Amino acid sequence: MAEHVDRVTLTGGEPSASSADARRASTESVLDRPYRSLTLGVILSVGTVAFESLGVATVLPGIAEKLDGLGAYGWGLSALMLANIVGTVIAGRSADRDGPWRPMAVGLLVFAVGCVLAGAAGSWPLFLAGRFVQGLGVGAVMATAYAMIGLAYPEHLRARMFALLSSAWTIPSLVGPLIAGVLADHASWRAVFVLMLPLVVAAGGMTLPGLRRLRAPRADRAVAGVGAASRWWRSPLASAVLLTVGTGLLLQALLLSNVAVLAVLAVIGLAIAVPALRWTTPEGTMTARVGIGAGVVVRALLCAVYFGSEAFLPLGLRQLRGVSAAEAGLGLSAGALAWVAGSALQAKLDGRRPGLRTRSVALGFAVLLAGVAVVALSILTEAVPVYLAVLGWAIGGLGMGVAFNASTTDTLEQTPAVRQGEVSAALQLAQTLATAVLAGLGGAAIAIAGHYGGGTRTALLSTFALTGLLALAGVVLSRRLRPAAAR
Repeated sequence: MAEHVDRVTLTGGEPSASSADARRASTESVLDRPYRSLTLGVILSVGTVAFESLGVATVLPGIAEKLDGLGAYGWGLSALMLANIVGTVIAGRSADRDGPWRPMAVGLLVFAVGCVLAGAAGSWPLFLAGRFVQGLGVGAVMATAYAMIGLAYPEHLRARMFALLSSAWTIPSLVGPLIAGVLADHASWRAVFVLMLPLVVAAGGMTLPGLRRLRAPRADRAVAGVGAASRWWRSPLASAVLLTVGTGLLLQALLLSNVAVLAVLAVIGLAIAVPALRWTTPEGTMTARVGIGAGVVVRALLCAVYFGSEAFLPLGLRQLRGVSAAEAGLGLSAGALAWVAGSALQAKLDGRRPGLRTRSVALGFAVLLAGVAVVALSILTEAVPVYLAVLGWAIGGLGMGVAFNASTTDTLEQTPAVRQGEVSAALQLAQTLATAVLAGLGGAAIAIAGHYGGGTRTALLSTFALTGLLALAGVVLSRRLRPAAAR
């Protein structure tokens, strides 16, 4: 990692080292020769994860139909997201202790194995096992990508790399759902997973050689090796595993028709998950305390509304409106691209009036709610043209981009430097957990509707109603992002 040369100054009439370094920093690029292969490799790694995420979401209804998995549809996303939590924690600790090469290599390998298992699955349980393995790899790749930036790039290039990692989702957002839909319609859904394998090989070939020379600083390694709290179950890894197990038990319980067994398993799941969630989030999160705690809760609500609704958009379009997989994927693309536009709009507004972030978050929730309403009407009402679902999700994506950008910026701005890593991890955990839970609840709605003679329409109505209520809660809670005096 580059040293901060601005502490060295030359005497006499010669320019200082800091001014020379400033000139170099203004012209140096993440695509210059020392960084080019690593930059492209990491972008390809993240882009592969993004393509898989959006592509599989597009064809998941068809997979569930063919593998008889509609009764547990939500697990198609929940399995990946819950495993993501564990993969993130394991890879992050490994990168802090020994450097990023090993967790990135293992993460890519595990992701590839998960793709093979899911693509070859002959039943829904085997498919979910493959998705779980994929989730472990996705968590490892994403955690390592962010850790690697701090080790491989000088300080003046890190912001550019973070921006590039965000933009790595743009092209997959545009072409991923379309390609996956075309493959599913004209070949097989299994081809989507086969397509991942050469991308993983290419990403590893470009990324791993540059990571071999990177090591965590000695001080960081010393800290990473310590930890271990006297109570082992409150360590980061143990807490993440307990949170995953408890949440999984709760979601599985909701799929059962036996009410007594459902109640027992749900209580056990909550008893495991709630304390683990308290241990893995900053103090004040459970009560949405003004400031950081509320920021973590707002992130969870945003992702619950957006990803919880998006998970069932392709299913509703295919089952209730009869569109093809490729056409259903257009909605996902529209939402993702509008998210990028909303984020850019909020960044411009923030540069002019940073004090209005809480209003931007409330406005973003309101726009997201409008998008959910349009999507629900387009899917559930035959009288409404089906193409309005694409427009509706573009509206939702725009609101998500504005609120996500504003809330994240406001939360991290209030976070002391020594807690940036902790709070960033908590925000990511809130996003992953909320997505898993809402996907699971939506899947449970489908199962419950089936138990009592209902159908997909009834289940989706309840799911969209829930995400709409959560959006309204977000509008109210957005005021807690900052104390009233600070606003």
